[in-house]
Amino acid sequence: MSLDPYIDMRGKYVMRGIALYHPITVERGENAVLYDVNGRRYVDFTSGVGVTTLGHANPELVRAAEEQLRRLWHICFMVANYRPYVELAERLAKIAPGPSEKQVLLQNSGSEATENAIKIARQVTGKTVVVSYENSFHGRGTYGFALAATGKYKPYKVGLEPMMPGIEFIPYPYCYRCPFKHEYPQCSLACLDYVRKWFTYTRVPPERIAAFIMEMIQGEGGFVVAPVDYVRELKKFLDEHGILLIDDEVQSGWARTGRMWAVEHYGVEPDVMITAKAIANGLPLSAIVSKKEIVDKTYPGSFGGTYGGNPVSCAVALKVIEIMLRDKLPERAMSLGQVVRKRLNEMFERHELVGDVRGLGVMQAIELVKDRKTKEPATDEASKVLSKAREKGLLLLRAGIHLNVVRLLPPLTIEEELLNEGLDILEESLKEVEVK
Repeated sequence: MSLDPYIDMRGKYVMRGIALYHPITVERGENAVLYDVNGRRYVDFTSGVGVTTLGHANPELVRAAEEQLRRLWHICFMVANYRPYVELAERLAKIAPGPSEKQVLLQNSGSEATENAIKIARQVTGKTVVVSYENSFHGRGTYGFALAATGKYKPYKVGLEPMMPGIEFIPYPYCYRCPFKHEYPQCSLACLDYVRKWFTYTRVPPERIAAFIMEMIQGEGGFVVAPVDYVRELKKFLDEHGILLIDDEVQSGWARTGRMWAVEHYGVEPDVMITAKAIANGLPLSAIVSKKEIVDKTYPGSFGGTYGGNPVSCAVALKVIEIMLRDKLPERAMSLGQVVRKRLNEMFERHELVGDVRGLGVMQAIELVKDRKTKEPATDEASKVLSKAREKGLLLLRAGIHLNVVRLLPPLTIEEELLNEGLDILEESLKEVEVK
């Protein structure tokens, strides 16, 4: 028996297909701090994978949930209308990027949001092919479009073939590891040129493509940030051919990048946007926000779900929006991001293990390499950094195609002193791993 019996219980009773980053059992949380069952304190740089953006056990959100629980906690939006759903739809439509009139569909998870965005694209365009990106992640909670559109094989697709048909992949503008061996910006966007002049001639013509689905910043892919000119030129290409742009904001949305939505850094308006994770700070909820002119063409009854837009989740999401706008959290994320970037750049200067620093706002990451010239991924070293950091009281996450990226996802409400404490631990852990 270990010091944490719940880890033993997990091994005995929980399916092994569910992986575990940190072998601890969390008992409670307070804003950016977690405590395990043994009373050990941890600074949380995970936010439950970018979810508890307003911190753990946020008192205002607790009150919003309690009040709604006493009024109504379920009826099903297809049985009868209820206020929290339509009020949240109104708020989302108004804060969504771009000037077009918007309408909203609420579901439970990021995977469901992906599924329904692709359903919309296929239904309204009458075309079948959806183009996704290599190294992308669009969900694994369903055995349909979300999994099929995810551009990484292990661990998500192992032994699960065949995938849903109609999904094609193209290289992401991952400038640190350019598949075309170019350097940005001298490359003249070779990856986009490939789409225009090769992919659409050899794989699928534009007239058969319903949509492109894209993360402006790849989340599980390692916080890879798409260049602004790439996204703008891509949108022009898509508009020329009547192809929809589905913007996946599941991990990058909700002020994390210093804007409410990551796509706002690019000056383009997506046709369909999907969001989840931080939308209700941990309660199950996701949203598909689309131009009204597009979803006006959907067929009544072909979308929905028993639990989608649960009243309690919607009530909390409304409070999340209120707090984010009231407390100017996009601006705070930009300010905290400057602190983080400065510290990560200093780590780059001091530690050869750090090959690249990237991100927007407080959505920042470092990619670890064994050699800066060859860029050989330091996968084992990244795992050791996470272990060392946990031992010192900091919880981190890995990401990237090689799992060699250490990503930072602290709550946007974290105190700056606590943020620096976590960054100190990160650097101490890097130093110890590098020495060995």
